[in-house]
Amino acid sequence: MGASLTTKTRSRGRRTGGTYRPMAEINVTPFVDVMLVLLIVFMVAAPLLTAGVPIDLPDSNAKSIQDEENKPIEISVSNDDKIFIGETEVTMDRLVPLLAAMTENQSDRRIYIRADQTLSYGNVMAVIGAVNGAGFTKVALISENIGG
Repeated sequence: MGASLTTKTRSRGRRTGGTYRPMAEINVTPFVDVMLVLLIVFMVAAPLLTAGVPIDLPDSNAKSIQDEENKPIEISVSNDDKIFIGETEVTMDRLVPLLAAMTENQSDRRIYIRADQTLSYGNVMAVIGAVNGAGFTKVALISENIGG
């Protein structure tokens, strides 16, 4: 790996007492190889870390939401009326009890709803109404930001 032993030499024998001297050398090639592999893995995996449910969001000129310490809960409604909390599919009747359990009945917790733009207004309002009817007051809709 990286250590080599030098042999006894007659000219230095008196100064070192005639013993073998270890000469430590670190071979950094394996370290560089591992770091390059990790770099490639992270470069490939980074684009995959976006929201798990593909939703075709509508466009809006609204200002971007600033991240705070209290991370919001994202509810996604896909174009085939499936409801997801994060990446977990839930039914409409399980939505409110699951939200209450996740937020530990903190009604001031932010909830973001991502709904496909091809959905009817009534389907999106049913989800918003259920969440708001359960006592959650900070409910917002997510859209694509076209204003920059």
